[in-house]
Formats: sequence, structure tokens, C-alpha cells
Amino acid sequence: MKSFLLVFLGGGLGSGLRYLVTITMNQYSKVLPFGTFTVNMLGCLLIGLILGYAQRENTLTSNQTILLATGFCGGFTTFSAFANENLELIKNGEIFNFSFYTIGSVLIGILAIFIGFYLTNK
Repeated sequence: MKSFLLVFLGGGLGSGLRYLVTITMNQYSKVLPFGTFTVNMLGCLLIGLILGYAQRENTLTSNQTILLATGFCGGFTTFSAFANENLELIKNGEIFNFSFYTIGSVLIGILAIFIGFYLTNK
């Protein structure tokens, strides 16, 4: 239950910050969703910093890692978790699984959105 509450708290903070960054950054571009791109890339950098620091320094507790990486970064962007999972596949030499997961996630995700729009606008 403690882990759930840490994820809940971190996720709420991350989601709130994602909203603020997105609306701020989207003011500068009407062509591309620059806000979403910004939070996705910042989230990837941040989860890399958190997990790298936790591994190298061995100073973050598992609760702190859950709060920051799973909760905050997960709320800020799920893209960071997706990118980290892909990095683990690459590090483990699972290139086929990496390719299948990456391409499949992007294509099926876009297809799922299309199907959702189609089903609600028939």
C-alpha cells in the first residue's frame, strides 16, 4: 500500500507539471505538439538520471526510486518508461524484442486511437 501511495503522489505531481509545461511550450508552436515532445524528452532524461544515480551511488531507497521514477516520471510522461524498457531490451541484447516492441507499440497505438475515433464517430 505504501508503494501505491508513493506512485499516486509522484504521479499527481508529474501529471500537474506535464500539464503546465505542455500548455506553456505549445504557445510557441502551432505546427507541432512541442509541449508533448518536450515533456517526453525531459522525462526520458530525468528517468535516466534518476535510475543511473540510484544504481551508481546506491543512495536512493527503493521508496524514493518508486516515488521519482515510477510515480513522478510515469505521471510526467509514460514515454520515459517506454524508452527505459527499450533500453533494457537493448542492453540485454534482445534486438528482435526491442524492434517488435517499439514498432508494435507505435503502430498499434496509432491504430488503437484511429479505431477509438472511428467507433465513436460512426
